[in-house]
Amino acid sequence: MEPAELGQAARDRVPRIDPYGFERPEDFDYAAYEEFFSTYLVILTRRAIKWSKLLKGSNSIQKSMTVKRYIRKGVPLEHRARVWMGVSGAQARMERNPGYYHRLLQGERNDSLEEAIRTDMNRTFPDNVKFRRSADPCLQKTLYNVLLAYGHHNRGVGYCQGMNFIAGYLILITKNEEESFWLLDALVGRILPDYYSPEMLGLKTDQEVLGELVRTKLPAVAALMDGHGVLWTLVVSRWFICLFVDILPVETVLRIWDCLFNEGSKIIFRVALTLIKQHQAFILEATSFADICEKFKEITKGSFVTECHTFMQKIFTEPGSLSMTTIARLRESCRAKLLAQG
Repeated sequence: MEPAELGQAARDRVPRIDPYGFERPEDFDYAAYEEFFSTYLVILTRRAIKWSKLLKGSNSIQKSMTVKRYIRKGVPLEHRARVWMGVSGAQARMERNPGYYHRLLQGERNDSLEEAIRTDMNRTFPDNVKFRRSADPCLQKTLYNVLLAYGHHNRGVGYCQGMNFIAGYLILITKNEEESFWLLDALVGRILPDYYSPEMLGLKTDQEVLGELVRTKLPAVAALMDGHGVLWTLVVSRWFICLFVDILPVETVLRIWDCLFNEGSKIIFRVALTLIKQHQAFILEATSFADICEKFKEITKGSFVTECHTFMQKIFTEPGSLSMTTIARLRESCRAKLLAQG
């Protein structure tokens, strides 16, 4: 069979809409995806059996070395919501606060908050059939409720662009409004402190921390960025704000989030460093400011990121040692520098 025929045959077999409701893009490589997924399916089946044994007879899931190892190898879709709720602490908070979510929705009106959220509704996943107004049920209403409740819950943050994408993914996985709210609270309130506040100091700090880590681990890339005056915020801000949603393939994002809920924000640095290290030679070919920005868009595409199982193995080996102590120290110095700049 010719490559074109192979591609068409794969296109006929692989559904045009993925299991989460996203339409596959025009340039989607159906043949490469089919080849990857046939091997990944074997891994998923094996992991599902192991997870079923681990969770058997247990209502809750606690952090442990075994759970950490299992999570790094991937959480099957049918267990994902339960695992995220357990390891993030969201389940415990939800149980300690019965009825709280619904009380937030019935609270006093806030016109500016409602308007800000409503404005972003149609911009959230236009390529996902479940978020279209024609869908039944349409997830836009669920998304609106989760974001509105969170805005009332955390007035210091309210609503910030980027939170719509994150809440949208949570809804697709949990299929539960209240659980999505508590998982959003785990991410915005604890795992990613100060990413979505009006000043976004936590987000700005972590972009600078990535810059410092690149300076240490991949000095040639740092020198290129410095030489052309490219600020890290220009090339990686969406990686951090959207937690790789709409940047990396869906399955890869979900595998990253498995670890993010369990191990915390250092996972974001591991992913970013792996993307940059894997494509270092390609990035170093850049000869201009615009060229660098374009290459950072390119490195989030292709088989390296689609093959999520191998990719996840790489994020724990490629960047080398990366302790929370190191990150905490860098955060402290980068935050102080940002505050001094005003």
